[in-house]
Amino acid sequence: MQPIQIPPEWNDNGLLTFEDFCTLIHTPQRTVRDWRRRSVGPRWARLDGCGRLYITVAEARRFLTSATTDHSNPTTREADAS
Repeated sequence: MQPIQIPPEWNDNGLLTFEDFCTLIHTPQRTVRDWRRRSVGPRWARLDGCGRLYITVAEARRFLTSATTDHSNPTTREADAS
């Protein structure tokens, strides 16, 4: 299984909508809403009181990196600690 990759040319300050993020990670919106309700997953923001949720490309990268780290591998844990 290939990890989900965000194209390297995407600017870290760019914004993704909630819907775009769900499509990118191939995850149902209902699942991502549940993550948000339980305060797991990426950090979301609303801009200027707008009802839409947004995430930065940098936050999406951070989340995907943390979600795909193999915590069962002791070598990975040692690398994470340094």
